[in-house]
Amino acid sequence: MSVDLGMPAARPRPLAPRRKTRQIMVGNVPVGGDAPVSVQSMTTTVTADINSTLQQIAQLTASGCQIVRVAVPSADDAEALPIIAKKSQIPVIADIHFQPKYVFAAIDAGCAAVRVNPGNIKKFDDKVGEIAKEAANAGVPIRIGVNAGSLDKRLMEKYGRATPEALVESALWECSLFEEHGFRDIKISVKHHDPVVMIQAYRLLSEKCDYPLHLGVTEAGPAFQGTVKSSVAFGALLAEGIGDTIRVSLSAPPAEEVKVGIQILESLGLRERGLEIVSCPSCGRAQVDVYTLAEEVTAGLEGMDVPLRVAVMGCVVNGPGEARDADLGVASGNGKGQIFVKGEVVKTVPESKIVETLIEEAMRLAENMKDAGVESGEPSVSVAG
Repeated sequence: MSVDLGMPAARPRPLAPRRKTRQIMVGNVPVGGDAPVSVQSMTTTVTADINSTLQQIAQLTASGCQIVRVAVPSADDAEALPIIAKKSQIPVIADIHFQPKYVFAAIDAGCAAVRVNPGNIKKFDDKVGEIAKEAANAGVPIRIGVNAGSLDKRLMEKYGRATPEALVESALWECSLFEEHGFRDIKISVKHHDPVVMIQAYRLLSEKCDYPLHLGVTEAGPAFQGTVKSSVAFGALLAEGIGDTIRVSLSAPPAEEVKVGIQILESLGLRERGLEIVSCPSCGRAQVDVYTLAEEVTAGLEGMDVPLRVAVMGCVVNGPGEARDADLGVASGNGKGQIFVKGEVVKTVPESKIVETLIEEAMRLAENMKDAGVESGEPSVSVAG
């Protein structure tokens, strides 16, 4: 008896329907509703240093960042906002923690949105009406950003620690203050350094409101640890349809945050793939130096912006199948490699020529794809095995 499982789709369907949320506009980027999940980051420069900040924003833009946040802890930073907001190629969010007056400065400066932290804004509640009026008149949304490390003292006393319930209560309380003034142009984040607590908080929040949600694991750590924690947390939530915009928080250059965020979305089928290198982890069966081949092919194709899957395989077990399934691939063994293009063997070359040949064929395929009008994507790297 045979069972027809059907042909695999060219692009896997999402694991779950997106949670239905209201949509807001952060500059020209829609967040929530049926808009694609967007990727954000935050500058590490002193905002008052306008040139350095704009230079870093340009780097983030080039890496695929769609929305950028800048810190505004001082009057000098607030004074720099008009120029930064005007010259940035992507929407700028002002991050305000301790001084409500900087919220008004950011709105006046033309920032695309303002982030406020309920646990840190002093005498914030009595300013909500005024902020809501100014933000509504300017069309500027507000992100209510709750962090476990700066939770309101009243909630810490009530719950004893930053529990999912405490984070959600903080966020919804601040939302209610804005709602009293008819302001609902809001998105929410409830961040925690522990992915398990973070996941629980966002699940709970998604059941209690229809505001778009900004996902983040706060203080996630250095690049490796932070990437793993963010991937686990975002993957769990996005796979359930929860999340409308993301920021990967790493102790690393901001452009690395963007690369990780984009890769997470591509891996879940929530963004069209760009260049993808599929390579085996190597084992005792490998008869060529797979590590070096994969690294050299990746370096040689850096900057390629078409959705192209390239398989670099090291043995006869999975090699031919993976290489045949990719747009371009090599199945290596005995010091040589069979080059596959669109599932067909086109040539066999010595190991010393594998990288050169793959790059040449990739360039040719990319040119053909561009001529055919295939849209570009963002680069990604994955490992098979």
